[in-house]
Amino acid sequence: MVTQPPVSVFILSRNEEQKIGPALESVSWAAEIVVIDSHSTDSTPDIAARHRARVVTIEFRRFGELRQAGIENTTQPWILSLDADERCTPEARDEILRIVADPASADAYLVPRRNILLGRPILHGGWYPDYRQPQLFRRGRMTYDASDEVHEGWTLNGRLGVMRSAIVQVPYATLSEALSKLNRYTSLGVRKLERSGASSGYAKAFLRGSWAFLKAYVFQLGFLDGGPGLVIAVLRFENSFYKHAKLVEHRLPPGGTP
Repeated sequence: MVTQPPVSVFILSRNEEQKIGPALESVSWAAEIVVIDSHSTDSTPDIAARHRARVVTIEFRRFGELRQAGIENTTQPWILSLDADERCTPEARDEILRIVADPASADAYLVPRRNILLGRPILHGGWYPDYRQPQLFRRGRMTYDASDEVHEGWTLNGRLGVMRSAIVQVPYATLSEALSKLNRYTSLGVRKLERSGASSGYAKAFLRGSWAFLKAYVFQLGFLDGGPGLVIAVLRFENSFYKHAKLVEHRLPPGGTP
């Protein structure tokens, strides 16, 4: 009898029928898979069930809450956080298996992500190696900031390591999806800026956006990725600009005039 590794995987989802199947297949080796779903109206829950995943339905309010729910609804000693647009590669799987089998391993691990945009692997522009919160961690050693709407903060009680093997992320299937996601994430980001007491102004929004473009395209060598590198730099501009411009809008008095 084959013993499965003591790893739970949780995946956040909301209408991800185009992406979640490959994500689930890439972690079929795990002892437990849980999909934290925010009332999908497409076939996402059915696809999850076909991949022996347990679906937990939670109303979306902020990403920090959903990720913390991922911890609370899993059971294994180790937890892997995977998004629906991410794929655990065989190399990353093998490294994870070595980590969870070694008592001397760190308590949480940053996992490099190899992004693919418009059919091309991205190697520059701040997209490789690309890390988010630690994605592999021991139960009881890490928590997420449940108050964060997006780009969730985290607290680790223990030692942090970095995996060498990358997972794959396909963040946008189309540019239309990229723009839709940008609109949603910049609106969520406004709430976080407001809580931090950030100053606002259209000139500041433009300057921040311009710096984001220059950083990605010039200083982080995004131009070496050709057309997709330019698209990424423009998206970086728009993300920063609209987040801060929406903060100005948010602070306007009723009626929309200063």
